[in-house]
Amino acid sequence: MFAICNLAVIPLRAESSDRSEIVSQILFGEHFEILEKNNQWYKVKLHYDNYEGWIDSKQCQIISERNYHDLSNEAIILNADLVEFVTNPKSSLLAIPLGASLSFLSHNDINKDGYEFEGLKAVGIKPKSNIIQSAFMYLNAPYLWGGKTPFGIDCSGFTQMVYKLCGYKLLRDASQQATQGDALSFIEESEPGDLAFFDNEEGKIIHVGIIMENNYIIHASGKVRIDRLDHLGIYNAEQNRHTHRLRVIKKII
Repeated sequence: MFAICNLAVIPLRAESSDRSEIVSQILFGEHFEILEKNNQWYKVKLHYDNYEGWIDSKQCQIISERNYHDLSNEAIILNADLVEFVTNPKSSLLAIPLGASLSFLSHNDINKDGYEFEGLKAVGIKPKSNIIQSAFMYLNAPYLWGGKTPFGIDCSGFTQMVYKLCGYKLLRDASQQATQGDALSFIEESEPGDLAFFDNEEGKIIHVGIIMENNYIIHASGKVRIDRLDHLGIYNAEQNRHTHRLRVIKKII
């Protein structure tokens, strides 16, 4: 079975329970495969990044296998504003967040509510210089474990969504993203838009941010914020200390 998210944003959970940890979110228009059913719950795998988790079966719309493959082979079209609306002939409004997928709106057999969109769209691959501009759209968004929207986002959700808006694909978790791209030997080799990864005492990648000019970094920690970056890691001037230990810098594009 296959389905699509027809709500603004829904939680993707680790287990089939409303009390389970939210590991990510599915935004409006994202499509996925249903792997398993457990009472009212579906275990799903997102097409975009193959991320898996559980959703409430009431929070999606079933689509055909043909619809799934059609969407999978089409260019990705995203909402490019912080919040926008889709409307239908019944004068019904649905607010959708930055990065929501719009590709299915042209498919009448999927878009059964007849939603239309008249806002700004992000389509295709943008220059690398656009990454920082897109990152600023999430500035001051509160940190939320598993979040992917300007109303709550985690560190890897932030980097994934910023890259997605510019037409580049990242995996979901920081440890997964760290497997992508080419490692750089020194901070001085990096360019704005490259990714910096940080580890814990056990050597596990636990954090990621986007490198800016002049040794600054934008990342989600408490909120999406801008801090200094040096060879030791992230230096938070408010706390007067390094908060994250640098592991590796990766050039993804």
